[in-house]
Amino acid sequence: MPPRRLALLFALAAPLLAATPRWNLLLVTADDLSCDSLGVYGCPLPGATPELDRLAGTSLRFVHAFVQVGNCMPSRNVLFSGRYPHNNRIEGFYQVRDPGWPHLSDLLRAAGYYTGIRHKVEHSTPYSPYPGWDVILDRRPDGTLLHQKDPGSYGESARRGIAEARRAGKPFFLNLNLADPHKPFFGEDAAADARYRPSRVFTPGEVPMPGFLFDDPKVRAELARYHSSVRRADDGLGTILAALRESGEEERTVVMFLSDHGMPLPFAKTQLYFHSTRTPWMVRWPGVTRAGAVDDRHLVSGVDLLPTVLEMLGLPLPTGVDGRSFAPVLRGERQEGRDHIVAEYNENSGGHRHPMRTIITREHGYLFNPWSDGKRVMATATRGTDTFRRMQALARTDPALAARLDLFEHRRPEELYHYASDPDALRNLIGQPAHRTTEERLTAMLEAWMVRTRDPLLEVFRARQDPARRAAFMQAVEAEAEARRNAGAGRAKGGGGKRKAAAKAGER
Repeated sequence: MPPRRLALLFALAAPLLAATPRWNLLLVTADDLSCDSLGVYGCPLPGATPELDRLAGTSLRFVHAFVQVGNCMPSRNVLFSGRYPHNNRIEGFYQVRDPGWPHLSDLLRAAGYYTGIRHKVEHSTPYSPYPGWDVILDRRPDGTLLHQKDPGSYGESARRGIAEARRAGKPFFLNLNLADPHKPFFGEDAAADARYRPSRVFTPGEVPMPGFLFDDPKVRAELARYHSSVRRADDGLGTILAALRESGEEERTVVMFLSDHGMPLPFAKTQLYFHSTRTPWMVRWPGVTRAGAVDDRHLVSGVDLLPTVLEMLGLPLPTGVDGRSFAPVLRGERQEGRDHIVAEYNENSGGHRHPMRTIITREHGYLFNPWSDGKRVMATATRGTDTFRRMQALARTDPALAARLDLFEHRRPEELYHYASDPDALRNLIGQPAHRTTEERLTAMLEAWMVRTRDPLLEVFRARQDPARRAAFMQAVEAEAEARRNAGAGRAKGGGGKRKAAAKAGER
């Protein structure tokens, strides 16, 4: 949104702003953290996340909370735009210089907030450097770079952001993004491991085995490194909350915590399954939310974050927002129409297009994968994990793992799961007569959403039973992605190496 329009918006809202308490907002995210890796969300690993569990004890915790995308930059831009990726135009990991919508930092800055961010800076806005931040907290004032795996440095960033807002005489909006448990995990980077050890390191023998994976020593070893990294993220959250308490601003600060998507292992990150999109979402709104409250009635999702924050802070909502505020739920009210969410995936950091859509209810999940033709192999960062390589090796002689590998690489054009009894998505119910009514209901709901949000997948979804139509659609989107990559490389010239490096490394 142009600055002139933003100024007009807030000039018209001046009486409302003057009468509204000036809440601070502290938004903390974790990178690649699965919801059920938290103790308070059912992780059976003793001592998994003590700081997060304590935060839950002072917050309202959502049981049915989801993000819109299974990879980082598209997911985070949904949070900050209130728009689905096909409407905010951030479908992958590329720069969009004219997004046509105001970022949450723009809106809060225009309303008199001091805005700051730590880590994931380039992935949290449509282009970078982005003018919506008053301060980037990745460095100390003397220019020293803070290590992204250092738990204590996040408390340091919180102290600095709060202090600078106080000096400016403004309420603050701080977005502090913990780098764990994104890879490299603890145990995979010797230099970082020596300096930034988690408060507890877990062993392969004690970690829980997700139902969507398989029990194997190499998988357990990777999961132990993952859970140790989760604990390091938990340590980082502890330093942030300690800084907030020390500042004297705790009772004037709304605290939100969530993850950008699920763990960076097969069938989680860069997918749209239950464990890909479910997020641990906690909100502490002093004097409003009830400590230790649990909401298991309403389904909320990342596209709702921006409208919710604006309502909480008493600020007007810009036009064109897809999400819907759940502030009434935070105040203890029931809100109708929160019985499903829709998520989408389009492209990875290498520019590979594998568009998918899913609709999730309290009981079921339906997925549409127009790229799936039995030949295309999905490009995803989790192919670089020890777990994937072990699955490949064992699949040569294990028919069950061969079937899992085939599903992972090729998927199916349509999938239907009863998440209430099968959250690991092990039994595809699509086409079964006993589940036809559910399939018809969910596909009708998804089609209505596509119409309402002007989803470019609408026509191919309507023709989903036609392999030729799906093939033509994929040829078109792959050509568009290739043209964009070539145009970007031409503009960047020597800078194209960064995209090539990202593609080589896989999903970030």
